[in-house]
Amino acid sequence: VQLQASGGGLVQPGGSISLSCTTSGIDFNIYIISWYREGPRKARELVAQISRTGSVNYVSSVSGRFTSSRDNAKRTAYLQMNNLSPADTARYYCDLQGYRGQGTLVTVSS
Repeated sequence: VQLQASGGGLVQPGGSISLSCTTSGIDFNIYIISWYREGPRKARELVAQISRTGSVNYVSSVSGRFTSSRDNAKRTAYLQMNNLSPADTARYYCDLQGYRGQGTLVTVSS
């Protein structure tokens, strides 16, 4: 089983960035997908969760700014992040009910 989050980088406040979570070796369709983040000196936080059917729940701090989706055919999940602020700086991970790969770092700074 391999999961890899990618797409992180440096973005200015107010900017946008799009993350992907690619997987292999797993029956992607049957898993609930969660996006977590771990910021500097912060506890891990659940950001968004996508059901098997594609419905998404967001933590209130990102609702209206982040959009997550899944493409079962590509076995990939996405996290579109808009109107970013320094508080969004964190390493972002995708998690499939216990399977989690290395995250990708998003730094929001001017």
